[in-house]
Amino acid sequence: MTHSKTVTPLALTVVMAIAGCSYANLANVHAQESKTIKRPAKRTPGGRDPFSKYVPPRTPIKKSGLVMPPTIQERIEQYKAQKQGAMRNRVPAPKPTTAFLLNELQVLGVSRTPRGYAAIVEATPIKLAYVIYPGEQFYDGQLVAIEDNRLVFRRETVFANGKRERTVEMKSLRQPSTVETLSALKTARTTAASSESEKTPEAKETPEKP
Repeated sequence: MTHSKTVTPLALTVVMAIAGCSYANLANVHAQESKTIKRPAKRTPGGRDPFSKYVPPRTPIKKSGLVMPPTIQERIEQYKAQKQGAMRNRVPAPKPTTAFLLNELQVLGVSRTPRGYAAIVEATPIKLAYVIYPGEQFYDGQLVAIEDNRLVFRRETVFANGKRERTVEMKSLRQPSTVETLSALKTARTTAASSESEKTPEAKETPEKP
C-alpha cells in the first residue's frame, strides 16, 4: 500500500509534464502556420500591387487600315469605263491623269503658257508624258500649284473606316541622268560647231588681170 501511494503522484506529474509539452508544440505549430499564411496583396488606386515588380503595359499594335489602291491595269480599265460613260451621257470625259497615283509621276519640266504655268509630267508605269495645270485631278490627289522648280500636290489617304486624311506633298523637277547630260552636251557642241561653220565667209577667187 505504501508503494502504490508513492507511485500515483509521480505518474500524475509525468502525465502533466507530457501534456504541457504537447500543448507547447501545438502552439508553436499554430504560430508557424499563421506566419506562412499570405495576406491579400494591397492594391493601389491604379490597380497595381506596390510590392510587385513593375511591368510596363503592352501598347496595342494598331493596324493601319489603309485602303490600298487598285493595280495600274485596274485603274486604266476604270478610266476607260468612265470615259465611255461620259461619252454616252454627253458630259466632259475625265482626263487620263485620273488613273495615276502621285508616286507614279516624274516632273520633267515647267513652262509658262497663255493659261499660266504648266508642267510636263511622265506617268512611269506607261512611259507617257502629259501637260498638266493647277487643279488637275489624280487618283489619290490633286495638283494645287506650280512653282519654278517644283509642283505642290494635295494627297488624299483613305482608311477602311471611311476616314480621309489630306496632306501636302512636293515634287521637284527630275534631275537628268548622266546619259542625258552627256547627250545634251554632245548635241550642244554639234550645234555650236555647225553655227560657226555657217558664219565663216567663203574665200572668193580674184579674177586674173589681163
